[in-house]
Amino acid sequence: MALRVRRSTGNVFRDLGFGRQEAEHLRVRSDLMISIIGLLKARGLNQAQGARLLGVSQPRVSDLPRGKIDRFSIDTLVEMLGRAGVRVSIVVRRGRRVA
Repeated sequence: MALRVRRSTGNVFRDLGFGRQEAEHLRVRSDLMISIIGLLKARGLNQAQGARLLGVSQPRVSDLPRGKIDRFSIDTLVEMLGRAGVRVSIVVRRGRRVA
């Protein structure tokens, strides 16, 4: 039995079979979620303290490390970071030509 190895696209969601646009949207959301998780860890906050800082419920904070990506929009995640005093910058780059 031969093992097939395929080179990554650089986006795990694309590699899992999501369409190009959806994969990019999921990547952005996951990056924001990872940033929030890292922020809470760096500040030594438990979930209840993190919830107060982010202005959400404790179960919402619990959803972050559990990877419940479908429960968060990009807007919500940016708003949570803003409440924590984090400035979010967006970089727009031209992608490959589509047509």
